[in-house]
Amino acid sequence: MRTSARQGPEIWLRDPVAVPPAPEPAPTSPGRVRRFSWVGTHGGSGVSTLAAVYGGQDCGRDWPGPADPPSVLLVARTHATGLASAVHALEVFRRGEAPAGLDLDAVVLVADAPGRLPRPLAQQIRLIESVVDVYRVPWVPAWRLGDLSGCPPRETAALVRLTATVR
Repeated sequence: MRTSARQGPEIWLRDPVAVPPAPEPAPTSPGRVRRFSWVGTHGGSGVSTLAAVYGGQDCGRDWPGPADPPSVLLVARTHATGLASAVHALEVFRRGEAPAGLDLDAVVLVADAPGRLPRPLAQQIRLIESVVDVYRVPWVPAWRLGDLSGCPPRETAALVRLTATVR
């Protein structure tokens, strides 16, 4: 007796598949700035620089207070210690040990040096990306010199959209 595997119908696409439009942001007041707090997972993570460039509340290494926005962007550098501290902070949220009312929006990873990451660090980042949204900020030489006047790097377009004024 001959057994054949059942297969689904063949589908032929003759035209390009259209990409669905991006979802519209949630309706808010026109020109209202999205409110969020930058929280560093370790010293030197870049919280003050990110707050100056992208806006939002600079909380340093402290949890946002009652008057601060409850939406949190955790910040860490891409070196081993920075990534370990980001994982620790994620565990604090996972275990419910973060202050009540805070909402973890994403992790923002700031390059600790120019160039490509070593493989073990890239693997650690993939692990973090598997549990939370991650935004990457490349090495910006001008920021090292204190010049925050230019436009954010084009590689951070998604972060710009996240932190921008809602229209």
